[in-house]
Amino acid sequence: MARLREAYNNEYAAKMQEKFGYKNPMQIPKLEKIVINMAVGEAKENAKVLEAAVHDLETISGQKAVITKSKKSIANFKIREGMPIGCKVTLRGDRMYEFADRLINLALPRVRDFRGVNPNSFDGRGNYALGIKEQLIFPEIEYDKIDKVRGMDIIIVTTAKTDEEARYLLTLFNMPFSK
Repeated sequence: MARLREAYNNEYAAKMQEKFGYKNPMQIPKLEKIVINMAVGEAKENAKVLEAAVHDLETISGQKAVITKSKKSIANFKIREGMPIGCKVTLRGDRMYEFADRLINLALPRVRDFRGVNPNSFDGRGNYALGIKEQLIFPEIEYDKIDKVRGMDIIIVTTAKTDEEARYLLTLFNMPFSK
C-alpha cells in the first residue's frame, strides 16, 4: 500500500505543517507502528485455542505472530510464570499502512451498530488504543472456519507529542471518530 504512504508524505504532511506550524519537516508526526495483541485466557487449559488465535492474527496482519508468555504467576487465574497466554504482531512500513487502510475503510464499517471509535482513547503521548470485540469484521477471516469469536487490542503508535496532534493525524487517515 505505497499509495497510503505517498498520500501521507505529500498531502497529510503539508496539512499537519499548516495546522501546527512546524518549522522542521522532521517534527511532523507520522505513524510509527501498529501493534495487534490478542489475549487468549483459555490457552492455559487448551493449547489448540492459542494455535487458532495465532492463525487468525497471522491471517489478519499478513505477518508471523509472536506468542506472549505470562510475566508472573497469578494463583487466582491459575497462571504460572512463562505460560503462553496470547499472541501479538508489530506492523511497520508498508504492511502497517496497508493494515491501517483495511482497518479504517473495510473492517470498522462492518462492526454492528457502529457509530465511530472513541475519540478519548489516547494515552497522553500521542498513541491510540482500540479494542475490537470480534475478529469477524476483517474480510480475510472466513466465518465457517473459526472456532470461537475472539477480540483483540490494536495500538496505533505515532511520533506525535500530544493527543491533539495524533487525533488530527488519524483524522487525516479517515479514522471514524464518534462525535
